[in-house]
Amino acid sequence: MTISNVPYLTDASGKEHLLEAALTRLGRSAENEIVIVNKLASREHAVLRREGRRVMLEDLQSTNGTFLNGQRISGPVWLQDGDQLVIGGVEFVFHDPEMTVRETILPELEVNLRAGEVRLNQRPVLLSPKELALLAFLDQNRGKVCSKDEIGHAVWSEYRQDVFDYQIENLIRRLRSKIETDPSTPQLLVTIRGLGYKLNLPSNPMRRTQQEMR
Repeated sequence: MTISNVPYLTDASGKEHLLEAALTRLGRSAENEIVIVNKLASREHAVLRREGRRVMLEDLQSTNGTFLNGQRISGPVWLQDGDQLVIGGVEFVFHDPEMTVRETILPELEVNLRAGEVRLNQRPVLLSPKELALLAFLDQNRGKVCSKDEIGHAVWSEYRQDVFDYQIENLIRRLRSKIETDPSTPQLLVTIRGLGYKLNLPSNPMRRTQQEMR
């Protein structure tokens, strides 16, 4: 059992692979630090890069792709404790021993309004038109508390009558289910009791929000 603070992978057999180096290559070739004996693996399939205390996973244009939590990745992705990886048909679990002692890190939210694209921790999020309109309005007013009246007028601009509270609350709930890592304890879209809602900005410098529609 690993007793150091070095992040590591475990495979299906329970074997631990310490990620001590700045670069850990995975693939079928014997030159890789982690050799994957599987016909689905490319010779140089994927790489894990350590930057400070964090680990990034990147696919090396492999034939069969690299998967993170069931989704094929299209670019570099930061790993989190408990993430499930499938590389060349072999399953791994990522472990971060320092996770329990680190400060709470807000989810990384990336919004590209012109393209209608939203990513949570670098993973694509599919939003309905109303969910995207709500997120766009909150993002354009980030840091400010937005009342239900303001949200209703902005998101349901086609209505000539008042929007009911339950419509706004249901939309808030649906958006939280997609942009919060734990919707039951929201960190990004928070309720300011008696006033409305506010979109929190994470202090994480990796967050990139593009306000293309301004």
